[in-house]
Amino acid sequence: MQVEITREYIEQVEEAIERQDRDFLLSTMAEMHPADITTVLYELDPNESRYVLDQLPPEVGAEILSDLDDDIRNEFLDKFTSEEIARYVNLMHSDDAVDILNEQSVQTREEVIAHIDNDEKAAAILDLLHYEEDCAGGLMAKELIKVNLNWRVRQCIEEVRRQAERVARIYTVYVVDDRDKLLGRVSVKRLLLSKDDTQVKDIYSEDVISIESYKDESEVVSVMQRYDLEAIPVVNIQGRLLGRITIDDVVDVMQEQAELSRQLMTGISENVEEDDSVLRISRARLPWLIIGMVGGLLAAHFMGFYEDDIALLPAIALFVPLITATGGNVGIQSSSIIIQTLSSNEVMFDNITQRLIKVILVALLNALIISILVFSATYLFKQDFTLAMVVSVALFSVVMLASLMGTITPMILDKVGINPAVAAGPFITTANDLLGLTIYFGIAHVLYNL
Repeated sequence: MQVEITREYIEQVEEAIERQDRDFLLSTMAEMHPADITTVLYELDPNESRYVLDQLPPEVGAEILSDLDDDIRNEFLDKFTSEEIARYVNLMHSDDAVDILNEQSVQTREEVIAHIDNDEKAAAILDLLHYEEDCAGGLMAKELIKVNLNWRVRQCIEEVRRQAERVARIYTVYVVDDRDKLLGRVSVKRLLLSKDDTQVKDIYSEDVISIESYKDESEVVSVMQRYDLEAIPVVNIQGRLLGRITIDDVVDVMQEQAELSRQLMTGISENVEEDDSVLRISRARLPWLIIGMVGGLLAAHFMGFYEDDIALLPAIALFVPLITATGGNVGIQSSSIIIQTLSSNEVMFDNITQRLIKVILVALLNALIISILVFSATYLFKQDFTLAMVVSVALFSVVMLASLMGTITPMILDKVGINPAVAAGPFITTANDLLGLTIYFGIAHVLYNL
């Protein structure tokens, strides 16, 4: 029976836990996907979640623990002993197991590994613990299917059957030599269609894309996107096959990168979520808010230089929001496009002249259209040709300058090794506000000769 996850169902689960109605939980969750059960657990407290997990098959529990958010999982696992954690870790893929162990204390980590009864699994986990989390070695799983170059198809098929017991998804079969050096790949279909006594070296393909274990996770994402891969083998410096990275792990990295870029572009300096503490959320938002506040104070102080001019012609103050808002929007648009290109690792500095010419042409077209519209609207409502000219010329200049700043600033930051996403939010907006006001009041001062 398919159960819909509603507020009513959550309340039924809570009542079942209170009266320890194991049959209700098993009957309603038997057909649920582990990801749906995870959604239910998010609505429960750790003790209630622990009770639900204890009633489910260990294989399902292991998949649920792999899917839980880090913060919730840590709070949840505090209720478990090292031996209980090891029972689930033993059923996970090695990369998921390492992710969980890296979140635990050193003592808990060693106790869990000591309780893993599968020596091969324990060895794989220990090997992966040596890698940083944000590199290819930290993303890879040790579970894969490999065959020797000199084996015959019959032996390969037997090996595929044996290894498939611990590999959930078989994307390809990797071919190695006697020293485990990656040589190529062979499809399962090709193995099944070949004669039993055919040697692997006669049917395998050398066309295999791999990545070194020390490569950054962003490069892993780039390679898998570029070549449309579902899995990629990981090798060491000598070319020995170490493991593989599958598409589900890469999607997780892409989501994390997108979330981080979004937060940086909106002025949040660290990775936070809605359920984090008030102090942590405030700490993440405050730095850029302070920068914005300082920029606002500077803008107000700067406008003070033209206080006499504004007093003589108050109408020019009416268009300050238009100038600042347009400059900020143009800067954000330009920087967002550049950051998107940078994140995909496209070559930028080899054709920088062409890119700048294109940026200038786009900015020129946008600036002309906007300035003409603003000139027409201002003259129509204010009947002041000079004022309309001041606003339109200033807006034209601001759009051109903001486009160039939004394009060049992320490129420079990326070149010097700083995350360009930090430049796309309050930094560019604040800078454009100050430059826009300088241009606006400067033009007004010259044309009005105030």
